[in-house]
Amino acid sequence: MDEKVRASDKFHRDLGDLKEQLSKLAVLAESALDRSIKALMTRDLNLAREVIQGDAAINHLEEELDALCVKIVALYQPVAIDLRQVMAIDHLIVELERIGDLSVNVAEEALNLGQLPEQELHRDLPRMTRMVQSMIRDSLRAFLTQDALLAREVCKHDDEVDYLDRALIQELLEYMGRSQEAIAFGLAQINVVRNLERAGDHATNVAEQVVYMVEGESVRHRCQG
Repeated sequence: MDEKVRASDKFHRDLGDLKEQLSKLAVLAESALDRSIKALMTRDLNLAREVIQGDAAINHLEEELDALCVKIVALYQPVAIDLRQVMAIDHLIVELERIGDLSVNVAEEALNLGQLPEQELHRDLPRMTRMVQSMIRDSLRAFLTQDALLAREVCKHDDEVDYLDRALIQELLEYMGRSQEAIAFGLAQINVVRNLERAGDHATNVAEQVVYMVEGESVRHRCQG
């Protein structure tokens, strides 16, 4: 077998292994956010603590994947579409790790709310959580199936999440202004809303990387088209 062919085969095997490990990171990040939201909605403090403790596994895998990307580039010096895939994966690793961090932030606010008298969360907070969860789920599915059309659909929902972010924070600030007792409960929810909005941004970033991988065009901030 020709040496170049052997090197190409080995590169694609290593790239396949990298994608498989990335899929594991995606599962961990998506699960962390889902569980942190469940902990928030059900006031499950033990589950919130589990999410916080589980972040170490996400960080460890992120470091391993980053090192593997560097190794692949140094060893094979890929070009064109192969280099594009490795670069996109390197960006995805960062986005997924940050979703894990945001999940920890939501879990910490679930713990904070658990120390307060039980009250109803803002009526639109469940809607926002569902929307962000859907964006993350679809962006990861778009990556796994290399579906640029689905990735573009994810981008379209970012404006809706941004609208809810502004609307909820405005209403929560008004709620906090009514009494001293409302401040802690309102502030914890504002922190949750902000973290959810950022998670939506990361889902959009994942989607943009999918479009880049599939179509070879950078579409940052304009993948809706």
